[in-house]
Amino acid sequence: MTTIEVKVKINAPIEKVWKVVSDIDNEPRFWKGTKEVRNISKNENTIEREITIAFRDQKCIQEVTLDPMKQIHAKFTKGIINGEKIMSLIPEGDRTTLQTQWDMKLTGMMGMFTSMIKNHIKSGTEQAMQKIKEEIER
Repeated sequence: MTTIEVKVKINAPIEKVWKVVSDIDNEPRFWKGTKEVRNISKNENTIEREITIAFRDQKCIQEVTLDPMKQIHAKFTKGIINGEKIMSLIPEGDRTTLQTQWDMKLTGMMGMFTSMIKNHIKSGTEQAMQKIKEEIER
């Protein structure tokens, strides 16, 4: 497994940040590695969905759990990615730190390339976090 952590400080209260990041259907707008999202089922704060990632248009199944005003936990349950992505919101007065942590690896024969794509995923995460920050601070 490889781990990645990216943080960004956003000049907005947690409620405003949550409103943007919890709209998970809009994920492709911010995350260039996510091309498409299709929800399969929803049970309270847990959504099962299929995402199409930019890497060779691969499809992955995720179980996403929303913990309001705290975090979004996306667990990859099927596909080329095995692991999880957790976005956490940390309130700091009228500002919020948004943190994304990955703990993942590629499955099957692609597993040997996990360390090679780590920088690519980290760069994509940094870009997504910056886009989210810019959207919220406008």
